[in-house]
Amino acid sequence: MKNWPIFSIPSRNRNALLFAVMSAAVLLAALLSISMGAVSISPWSVLRALVDRNTDTVETRIILYSRLPRTLGCLLVGMSLALSGAVIQSVMNNPLAAPNIIGVNSGAGLAVVLWSTLAPHLTAMIPFAAFLGALAGTLLVLLIAQRTGASRITLILAGVAVSNIFSAGIDGVVTLVPDALIGYSDFKIGGLANLSMAKIQPALCVVLIAAILLLALRTELDVLALGTETAQSLGLPVQSLRLLLLSLAAALAGAAVSISGLLGFVGLIIPNMMRQLVGEESSVLLPACALGGAAFLTGCDLLARLLFSPYELPVGVVLSLFGGPFFIWLLLRQRGGRIP
Repeated sequence: MKNWPIFSIPSRNRNALLFAVMSAAVLLAALLSISMGAVSISPWSVLRALVDRNTDTVETRIILYSRLPRTLGCLLVGMSLALSGAVIQSVMNNPLAAPNIIGVNSGAGLAVVLWSTLAPHLTAMIPFAAFLGALAGTLLVLLIAQRTGASRITLILAGVAVSNIFSAGIDGVVTLVPDALIGYSDFKIGGLANLSMAKIQPALCVVLIAAILLLALRTELDVLALGTETAQSLGLPVQSLRLLLLSLAAALAGAAVSISGLLGFVGLIIPNMMRQLVGEESSVLLPACALGGAAFLTGCDLLARLLFSPYELPVGVVLSLFGGPFFIWLLLRQRGGRIP
C-alpha cells in the first residue's frame, strides 16, 4: 500500500486530499442510502423533501420517517465504532483489538437487555446503561489480560471468553423474559432497520461529548501509544489516563450498540486501514476513522438492502463477511504469516 502513487505526495497535501475524498464518500453514501431501496427515489426528490418538509407525499414520508433516520443511524454508528476501535487499539497497543472482539459490544448488549427488562419506560437512558456495560466488559478483559500476561493473543482470548459469557447472559435474559427486547435476532446480529429520530438522539449526545473529549486528549493518546514506560517518563498519569480513554471508547461503543445492536468489525477494519493511509498521529487518525467508519457502514447497509431486494439482510451479516477474512489476515500478518 505504501507504494501507491498517492504516497509520493507531501504528507499535508496527501491528508487534505484523503479527507476530501472521504468526505465526498460519506456524502455520496448518505445520498445513495436515502435514494435507493425497495422503492427508488431520485436524488432531486430527496433534496426537495429535505428542504421542504411540509410536502406530504409518499416519497416524502419514506424519506423523512424511514430512510433519513436509518442513514443518520448508519453514519453515527459507523463513526462511533471506528473511533472506539482506534482508541482501544492505541491504548492497548494491539491492532487486533476491537469493540466486538474484546467484550465491549457484548457488555453493552447485556446492559441494554437488562435495562429494557427492568426499566422499559426509560428508553432515553439506554445509551448510558450501554456505556456502563461496555466499560465493565473493557475493564474485565484488561484485568484478565494483565493478570495472565498482557500479550496480544492473551488479550484477544480473554475478550472472546468474556464476550461469550455476556452473550450467554443476553440469551438467558431474553429466554426468561421474551418481551425484554423486540427484534432480538436483529439486535444480536446487528441491524439498522426501523430506526427513529427519538432512538438516535440520546446516543447522539453521548457520541458528540465523547468525540470532543477524545480530540481534546489526542496528544495524550499519542504519548500513551508509545508505551507505559515512555508515558510515565514524560509525566503522564498512565493509569488514570488509560481509564479515561477506555471510558470514552466504551461510551462510543455503548451508544452504537444502543442503536444498532451487536455490530462487529467496523472498529477493527477502519482503524487499521486508516493507519495505513494517514499514519498514527491521533489528530489526523481520529477524524479519518470517523469519516471512514461512517462511509463504510452506510455502504454496507446499502449493500445489505439491495443484495436480495426486496428482502433485506441484516447489515451484521455483510460486516461479518468482510470482517472475518480481514481478522484472519491481520492475525497471520501479526505472526508473520506463520501458523505455530
